[in-house]
Amino acid sequence: MRWFLSKIQDDFRGGKINLEKTQRLLEKLDIRCSYIHVKQIFKDNDRLKQGRITIEEFRAIYRIITHREEIIEIFNTYSENRKILLESNLAQFLTQEQYAAEMSKAIAFEIIQKYEPIEEVRKAHQMSLEGFTRYMDSRECLLFKNECRKVYQDMTHPLNDYFISSSHNTYLVSDQLVGPSDLWGYVSALVKGCRCLEIDCWDGAQNEPVVYHGYTLTSKLLFKTVIQAIHKYAFMTSDYPVVLSLENHCSTAQQEVMADNLQATFGESLLSDMLDDFPDTLPSPEALKFKILVKNKKIGTLKETRERKGSDKRGKVEEWEEEVADVDEEEEEEEDTFKESEVLESVLGDNQDKETGVKKLPGVMLFKKKKTRKLKIALALSDLVIYTKAEKFKSFQHSRLYQQFNENNSIGETQARKLSKLRVHEFIFHTRKFITRIYPKATRADSSNFNPQEFWNIGCQMVALNFQTPGLPMDLQNGKFLDNGGSGYILKPHFLRESKSYFNPSNIKEGMPITLTIRLISGIQLPLTHSSSNKGDSLVIIEVFGVPNDQMKQQTRVIKKNAFSPRWNETFTFIIHVPELALIRFVVESQGLIAGNEFLGQYTLPLLCMNKGYRRVPLFSRMGESLEPASLFVYVWYVR
Repeated sequence: MRWFLSKIQDDFRGGKINLEKTQRLLEKLDIRCSYIHVKQIFKDNDRLKQGRITIEEFRAIYRIITHREEIIEIFNTYSENRKILLESNLAQFLTQEQYAAEMSKAIAFEIIQKYEPIEEVRKAHQMSLEGFTRYMDSRECLLFKNECRKVYQDMTHPLNDYFISSSHNTYLVSDQLVGPSDLWGYVSALVKGCRCLEIDCWDGAQNEPVVYHGYTLTSKLLFKTVIQAIHKYAFMTSDYPVVLSLENHCSTAQQEVMADNLQATFGESLLSDMLDDFPDTLPSPEALKFKILVKNKKIGTLKETRERKGSDKRGKVEEWEEEVADVDEEEEEEEDTFKESEVLESVLGDNQDKETGVKKLPGVMLFKKKKTRKLKIALALSDLVIYTKAEKFKSFQHSRLYQQFNENNSIGETQARKLSKLRVHEFIFHTRKFITRIYPKATRADSSNFNPQEFWNIGCQMVALNFQTPGLPMDLQNGKFLDNGGSGYILKPHFLRESKSYFNPSNIKEGMPITLTIRLISGIQLPLTHSSSNKGDSLVIIEVFGVPNDQMKQQTRVIKKNAFSPRWNETFTFIIHVPELALIRFVVESQGLIAGNEFLGQYTLPLLCMNKGYRRVPLFSRMGESLEPASLFVYVWYVR
């Protein structure tokens, strides 16, 4: 322990040290530790109970925190003398356990140079337990694959081929009725990689449009202030395009102000013309890098927009006619859609398109007569809409016949859920061609969220959630979009893009399932409940989210009175039929017999972004904040 004493003896020249100095000294030794756990271990090892410890007592604390039994067992398996790992021993460990088949000898050398703290051992190309412990606790041994931390997918497909990170009522940071509107809603969403933001625009005083949830008591923001904040943070996390989904309730005069604000704020970043002369498909995220796209109602064609470019549009207004339901309640409006669909169904009979399985329309279409309303749209704002024209969804048949490539639909969750059950093949065919946004139903006044997985399963590109509301749906959202460098764009699996696919998430007939095995070995400095010391009763739940057949959860036994280093050593096996859509979620809870279990932390990631071998699972709070060094230690193996 000469190395150890040389590192710490200066700190004890003045005698004993207190808790704060103990914490700092551990950090100086590159040992990550939770203050709450250190405080308890310090208390247990302070023999005289004076709040100060000797060098020997510090050494005991150091050993408790760093010398974990499960790491020592792995080290001893590959060490020839249980004291040192030769470079060849480490290379063998990397090949056999960590699946680093290529360049394992070169990687072993780099690991020793980077993590071995004892100079003479490092120079001999060897690794001590101290170095091995530091390596196993490093970012290199995290569960999430390093390759997925950067943009690695093909970004040259049309926009409709991607899942796009999307938020609903982005300006709200609380509930939908009386909560505050805040710029932080936009900033935090963009920092998380969100690429589609919603802006509810209303007429404000002094000809300045405002952003708030109309007809409620939520506070108001100036439109120009909102887009200035978006401009500042738009490309901080991702280079790929940001879509501004305008929920536009403004008069034409204030729509013109909005158009002026957008052009003045974003300048060349604002997409205001086609990239190609006569497009029939959407451009790619790659072609639209660093661009801002406006999603709004639009008058006329893209060709007409181009012909008007550079002309004075002030005071020029067009009328837009759209259908409105007889009643405002979303539920009843959706019932109307289904009655209309049933009428169509009776007309269509068995007349099916053999290629898509979608019913063809005969010459006559029967639609229930609906009321219409006329909206006035300022040409200046309309002409800023290029590839993201908002178009009201009528039916899949109508879209197949009439919808243009640059028209997008927004569908409420209740209607979307019904359609996904009754018309799944048509829904998937629709999302192959058109960007489809799903949003929470109006009755979610508390800003709660639905489970986004059911809509990703059918290829919906923009599944919009209330980013301000923590819980399972946002854990899935954050976990899914960790992939592809956190860019906010994830290429959909081939079976949700290709026209010849007959994929149905509820009826999987083909494909190669993956057998996933997770050995949950131990917990590392788990978070504590408000009511416990570091002697909490801990358990872990492992959940799979994906197509219905893949959804399942398994849990460990409860380890009593040990939140510092619980050992489970339990193995779980999952058969996953559609790995491309599967997310794995680890949840740590503290058992509560009276009030129920208490959530301590979680981590969610795509199955195909999981490293194999011995891995550390970092934990995050309910609000999505890192709880480092709290983590789980697992062994992962899967085969297809």
